Amino acid sequence: MEETVFTPAIEGMKLMKSEHGEILTKPFLDACKTLMPILDKFGASMAVVKSDINGNISRLDSKYTENPTRFNYLYALVQAEVETNTAKNSSSCTNGLLWLTRAMDFLVELFRNLYQHQDWSMQQACNDSYGKTLKKWHGWIASSSFTVAIKLVPDRKKFMDVIASKGDTYADMDKFCESFSPVLAQIHKFLHSCGLDSMKAA
Repeated sequence: MEETVFTPAIEGMKLMKSEHGEILTKPFLDACKTLMPILDKFGASMAVVKSDINGNISRLDSKYTENPTRFNYLYALVQAEVETNTAKNSSSCTNGLLWLTRAMDFLVELFRNLYQHQDWSMQQACNDSYGKTLKKWHGWIASSSFTVAIKLVPDRKKFMDVIASKGDTYADMDKFCESFSPVLAQIHKFLHSCGLDSMKAA
C-alpha cells in the first residue's frame, strides 16, 4: 500500500488503546500531532487552529511527562483534576483535552466533507464543519476570528494537489475519519459523565 499524508495518523490509531479499550495518553497525543503537517498545507487560514492544537497537546504532554505511569491512560489526567477541584480552570488539562477533542472534531468533519462532497469548495467544507463542531462553543470573538480565517483557505484543487501522493488520498481520508471519530466520541462521553463537556470560549 502506498502511503498518504494520513498514513501516520491511521497507523498511530492502531496503538491508541489498551487491550481493555482504554485510550492511552501518549499514542493519542502523537496521533493528533501527525495532523500538523496537513494543517500546514492550509497556510495562514489554519494558523489559529494549529496554534490552539499545539498548545493543548503541549499542556497535556508536559503533565503526562511528570508521571508517565500515573498518566498512562488519558482519563487519568482529568480524574486527577476532578479530585483536586481544578478541572474547570482555564489552564487545566481537562480544558486542554476538551478543546483538543473539539478541534479534532472539526478536522474530522472537514476531511469527511472533502471526501463525501467532492463538488464542494474548500470554504463550503470548512464552514459546514465549523457549524457542526466548534461554532456552538465559540463566543463572538472566537467566532469572528474563525470566520475571517475561513475566508483565507486555499482553493480545494490546489490543496488536494499539494497533499497528493502515490497513495489513494481520498480513501485514506475516509479511513482516518472512520477510525478517529469513535475515539473522539468516547472522550466526549467521558467528559460528559464528569459534567465537563460544556465549557465555552469568549
